Amino acid sequence: MLPEELYKRKHFGTPESLILIVVNYVVVAVGVEIFAMCTKINWFFWVILGGLAFYNYYTIRRNRDEYGKNNIIGYIVSLAGLVLMFVLFRLKAQPC
Repeated sequence: MLPEELYKRKHFGTPESLILIVVNYVVVAVGVEIFAMCTKINWFFWVILGGLAFYNYYTIRRNRDEYGKNNIIGYIVSLAGLVLMFVLFRLKAQPC
């Protein structure tokens, strides 16, 4: 039999800010690989980034109480990492 305290423990799960950062990196990485690896960037890549910006706005607004000073700094650093990732991926762009 399991102890009674096991059911009383609280588990808060993965923070929404971490999920948001991971989703940003995955969406941008896949979007760049599919739509921006030619010398000319496909218009659909900008649609993906617009949708991602809307998703970020919605998620941050919905979980406003979770975003303290440390989470905001981490989010901004992750955005700088996204820009760096875009630049590094685009260095290997080939003519299509």
